[in-house]
Amino acid sequence: MGWKLRPSTTPDAVWIAELRAVVMRPDLERLHRYDPTWVRERFLRAFVSENTWVIVVDGQDVGSVAVREEPDAVWIEHFYLDPSVQGKGLGGAVLTHVLEKWDTGASFRLNVLQGSAAHRLYERHGFTLESEDAVDVFMVRSRVES
Repeated sequence: MGWKLRPSTTPDAVWIAELRAVVMRPDLERLHRYDPTWVRERFLRAFVSENTWVIVVDGQDVGSVAVREEPDAVWIEHFYLDPSVQGKGLGGAVLTHVLEKWDTGASFRLNVLQGSAAHRLYERHGFTLESEDAVDVFMVRSRVES
């Protein structure tokens, strides 16, 4: 599947918030945490266009990923794919690209909802459990010293 990343713009926040609501709904409902207003508002409050990339397939915006660099870690956030492109290797391809492009020597960190299928994707790419609570699993991919 051919794809590319494009920088996000402020107007992208609205459709990404909608995508987030669709993608996260099953897991949030399973965890008894789904609120249709909150799921969108939380994203809109956290959206930083300078850190966010839109995933494009065949000219269509199908997802997003945000990368936030901190002194001790690179955070992968807001990684959402439209259900129509899930399960086709796109998530793995995008994640591999992010891990290569933003390799600063620091660890990569992210969080995923308990029971989410995305957890397996992150494990396949070297992420391990750092901590967890009833809702979130925090994962880290430590820098491998050569």
